Amino acid sequence: MELKKASQKGKKLRIGLSGASGFGKTFSALSMGFGMTNDWKTICVIDTESSSLYSHLGDFNTIDLQAPFTPEKFIQAISLAEDSKMDLIIVDSLSAEWAGQGGCLDIHEQLGGRFQDWALVKKRHQAFIDAILRSKCHIITCVRRKVEYSLDKDSNGRTKVFKLGTKEITSDSYEYELDLNFELINESHLAKATKDRLGLYMNKPEFVINSGTGKKLIAWVNAASHSTITKEELQVKVNECNNLSELTNLYNQNLEIAKSIEQDFVAKKNLLQQLTSNISSNGIGTH
Repeated sequence: MELKKASQKGKKLRIGLSGASGFGKTFSALSMGFGMTNDWKTICVIDTESSSLYSHLGDFNTIDLQAPFTPEKFIQAISLAEDSKMDLIIVDSLSAEWAGQGGCLDIHEQLGGRFQDWALVKKRHQAFIDAILRSKCHIITCVRRKVEYSLDKDSNGRTKVFKLGTKEITSDSYEYELDLNFELINESHLAKATKDRLGLYMNKPEFVINSGTGKKLIAWVNAASHSTITKEELQVKVNECNNLSELTNLYNQNLEIAKSIEQDFVAKKNLLQQLTSNISSNGIGTH
């Protein structure tokens, strides 16, 4: 047991990507992963979804898993990727471990399908989740969503059938374990954040995930790992911020210390918003 100062040093990200079939989970995960590593050879895909179809993107590694998709098989694959000195692991798809042939739902049924049988299933599933959380690699997990269809009008006013992703096909509590979770919302590959501990994407407009997304994430990790700023120095920098964008970036780059002086950030934010409002009402910069 050890008491030590909270730090993001050595932080490994746990990122979720979910969406209906055809919404671009694998491509988005690979693009983001390359942005994070800048080296395809340090990326490993634990593959149940034929990710080799994207081999033209780069020389990434794969571990091909076949049914039965037991939790133990995924744990072994994570261990193999770590032993092979990978920097980033993509689990594609996490849904196979839950609802695939030989996955948790199958295991529960084979045990008898009774409520009390969930205790053993959840123990095995939790061992898999723990392997993700303990991993020395950054991990991106792809999760399928159940599909529903709706009739709606497109931009030209014509009635069209739209495919929608609904509930994630994995355990209900999985999102709680993630640092960041993206939902791909349509066949144009637009994404939105449904969870964001980093404060980078929540409540922002939908966007297409690409290598730039990964670069932004790894920049946050590097800034958090190397930050040695004191609380007093951070307070000075807060006062020097000239706009909300600077203030937000300063908060995200010094997350742990920033939380201890959150009132300073709130006060500065309110001041900047008031100044912006005054400028607009006076007509300055509106021409």
